This record gives sequence, C-alpha cells and structure tokens, in this order.
Amino acid sequence: MKKLKVILGIMAIALVTLTVFSCKDTKKSDDSKNENHMEMNDSTINHSDDENMEMNHQNMQNDNTMDGSQKSSKISAILDNYLQIKNALVADDTEKAATAGKNLYTAFDQFDSSSIVEAQKKEVNEILDAAREHAEHISGNSGKMEHQREHFEILSKDVEDLIAITGTDRKLYQTFCPMYNNKKGAIWLSEYKEVKNPYYGSKMMTCGTVKKEI
Repeated sequence: MKKLKVILGIMAIALVTLTVFSCKDTKKSDDSKNENHMEMNDSTINHSDDENMEMNHQNMQNDNTMDGSQKSSKISAILDNYLQIKNALVADDTEKAATAGKNLYTAFDQFDSSSIVEAQKKEVNEILDAAREHAEHISGNSGKMEHQREHFEILSKDVEDLIAITGTDRKLYQTFCPMYNNKKGAIWLSEYKEVKNPYYGSKMMTCGTVKKEI
C-alpha cells in the first residue's frame, strides 16, 4: 500500500513537471510567432514606404518632363515661322518673308499663355502684342525689303525675350551684326551656327558673329 502511494506521488510530480515545461514551450513558441509576425509587419511597412517614395519621385519627374514638353510645344510654331522669315530675308525673298510673317502673326494669336505662371503672364502677353505687330508689318509689306528688315530686328528681340520665359524646343544661336542700323548693330536667332545675315542678304552674307547658344 505504501509502495502504491509512493508510485502515485512520483507520477503526480512527473505529470506536474511535464505540464509546466509544456506550457513554457508553448509560450516560447507563441512569443516566437509574435516576434516573427511583428518583423514581417515592419518589413512590409518599410517596403511599402519605399515604394511610395519611389512612386512619388517618379511622378515628380514625369510632371517636370511634362511641363518642359508643354512649354516647348507652345513655342514651336512661333519659332518655325520666325526662322522662315529669317531665311527669306537671307535669300532676299520679300514675298516669302511676307507669307511667313502672316503665318507668324497667326502663331502669336494661337499661343496659349494660360499655363504661364501668373507673375510672368503679363510680361508674356506684352511681348506677344508687340511681336504680333512686327509680324503684321512684315506680312503687309511684300516688296519693301528694308521695311521688313527693320521690323525683323525688333521682332528678333521679342522672340528672344519670349523663349527666355517659355524655353525652346531646339538649339538656337544668337548672332550679332555690327553694321546694321547705322553700326548700332542688331541680333537675330538662327538654327545654324554658320553666319547668314538676314539684314544684308547677298550684299554682306557672312557679316556677323555668333554670340551665344540658346
């Protein structure tokens, strides 16, 4: 009988000990799972933050690219027709200069300044108004080459001022003729680095110096 009690006592102690260790192991397992879950959550959050930052950076780049593209496209038609006037004057072709002047007048009319920042909008509109007038004079004076060239001189300054604000969709060269306007000089914009003078044409074709690249 005493032996039976001893055996039962030993079994009870063993059972209690086994239960305690089992509980500890279960707790360790649960704690380990919780830690792993927290690490996964942290990793997911950090990864998500990195992705969001990268997406925001890409969006900013796209916006900037779009802005630049929009600004350049706005000036494209103006530059096309301005350069046609310049090339017509180089060739002493007053009729082509008049046609290009008419097209330039239309390009100025169609220029949309709504996306120009408010601080510069007034200046842009003033430039457009003045340049439109010179384009009109060039258009309406076919056969009067010197008159066209006089207005082309001022028009060139207006176009240069305009692209300083809007940007340009192509490489241009500012060239200076020291002889024009009683040796006061005058600038023009060209798509070529080679000097071809629109103020004197065939009389002094190479008179001038490239001053800067735009």
